[in-house]
Amino acid sequence: MRTSLAIVLLLSGGSSLASSPPTWPVSPSRMELSTPYGTLHVNASEYVYESRLFIDNTEVTPAIRGILNITYAFKRPKALVALVSIDNGSSDCPVVYRWIILDKAGYTVSPEFGSCSENIKVSATGQLLTLRTPSSQKPDKIDIYTYDGKTVRRSTTPK
Repeated sequence: MRTSLAIVLLLSGGSSLASSPPTWPVSPSRMELSTPYGTLHVNASEYVYESRLFIDNTEVTPAIRGILNITYAFKRPKALVALVSIDNGSSDCPVVYRWIILDKAGYTVSPEFGSCSENIKVSATGQLLTLRTPSSQKPDKIDIYTYDGKTVRRSTTPK
């Protein structure tokens, strides 16, 4: 069954990516997202890489810690899906991502994924969520990560 997804409006913000090519949009950034299933929010810390992700007053497990941003959210008929960017301070891979699906039964957290870049394009078609980003291993390629609510799959295409 194909279910259309509507993007939930997020506030634009965060740092400008002046060095980014014009084809990569600046990702929205939000610290809190109210949903019918609870409030997803970043619990800030005075330590740079120690902010934590919570739903209401409960920390998400597995723990998601670092410099966190809720970048995109999509509404489904019986759920809300949010993309969270995670910077844990690694110089080898400065940013990774996780999808969080919230519904009346609770939440699901995807495995970490991404090609270590802040430059992303995100879309949703039916139940499939897609993140495109420059490949860290092949500069002339784009990595495409798809998530169906259970599995993150990666493929690579030319720019």
